[in-house]
Amino acid sequence: MKFRIRYHHKLVFSILIVFGLLVALLALAQDQQTLKMESAHAAADPQFPAYVAALLNTQATGGNAYTVLANGDQIFPSMLGAIAGAKRRISFETYIYEKGSVGEQFTAALEAAAKRGVQVILITDAMGSKKIPKEWRERLLAAGARMGEFGQPKWYSLEELNYRTHRKILVIDGAIGFTGGVGVADHWLGNADSKEHWRDMMVRIEGPAARLMEGVFTENLIETLGPIAPIVDPPPIVPPGPRDSAMVLSSSPSGGANALKRMYMLSIAAARRTLDICSPYFLTDESSRWELAQAVGRGVRIRILVEGDITDAKPVKYSSRDAYQQLMEQGIEIYEYQPTMMHTKSMIVDGIWSMVGSANFDNRSLELNDEMNIAVSDPELAARLVKDFEQDLQRAKKLDVNEWRRRNVLEKIRENFWSYFGEIF
Repeated sequence: MKFRIRYHHKLVFSILIVFGLLVALLALAQDQQTLKMESAHAAADPQFPAYVAALLNTQATGGNAYTVLANGDQIFPSMLGAIAGAKRRISFETYIYEKGSVGEQFTAALEAAAKRGVQVILITDAMGSKKIPKEWRERLLAAGARMGEFGQPKWYSLEELNYRTHRKILVIDGAIGFTGGVGVADHWLGNADSKEHWRDMMVRIEGPAARLMEGVFTENLIETLGPIAPIVDPPPIVPPGPRDSAMVLSSSPSGGANALKRMYMLSIAAARRTLDICSPYFLTDESSRWELAQAVGRGVRIRILVEGDITDAKPVKYSSRDAYQQLMEQGIEIYEYQPTMMHTKSMIVDGIWSMVGSANFDNRSLELNDEMNIAVSDPELAARLVKDFEQDLQRAKKLDVNEWRRRNVLEKIRENFWSYFGEIF
């Protein structure tokens, strides 16, 4: 009897400790600052790119070429082909690198590059790539590649478990870069043609912006493999212009608002006609809700495309849906992609200003993870991204606010419960 009482006391005490830690974590994860940003220039204003670059203290480049790659059928051959053509240097950072046919292809390509004398550096996340086979590591190291593992958990810094590198960066010879949502795993194979094959996108960037992407890569390179002398090529002389301007933004955990989050808010603030956002795990905070409401007030047509019931993170999906009613009541259109998991990340403003990269539209990407996006003033790239967005809408379900209000009570309770965790998802 005494044993049973002691056991229950310990159980209650343990539950209280876990509850207390959870409350503390949720409190710490709340928005440290609410941004309320306005833009003195519209996205289509020729002065907007230089204005943003100055406000965010970032470098703008011109002379870049962009190729939008849809799904694994286009993405993997292009990335592997670039690795095969590397002459001097391969800088590769990814969140997910796991066992499968895609992983085998990348491992073989990187191994071959290292054996022919190319400097190969691979950085993976300790949590996202924990399934990478030991044999692959041994092959790459034996070939002369260097490998860094970001955020390896240690008993004396458990808070670091919440900070991951979610960046997707591949830079070849400082001149060709890839970024987007795709990692090294078999569920990105195919053409979004089954529930097992995700819908996603990468953008191939050729030009000076690739050098800036490699600069972001060196941040985690130093953290995981230091001391090291990073190599970045000298800048080409290609001045940016109003319709040919690209800037690279990154995020890392910080107490204030980083440049990437401010770029998101400024981009919304610059919208005057249209705003199309594509993101899985769409979770708003006070800053983004304020910006979206202001855009609606200016008469901007806002469309948001998110993943549907086919998702790899149900609690995040429930948390996301908690805000749908308020957004739709403001006049914002919300679409849920139906055929498979939708993992594409893009924002297009007024048919001229675009943003793509690894960041989702959520607190984890904008305040907790290490991320990288590229923001571009280029009407041709924006037109291509809008075309893909429109095609994806044809395979999505547009939500109706009246039907949404009539959801059953259990769904509403479940969504409201998970919404309290939105800022740590």
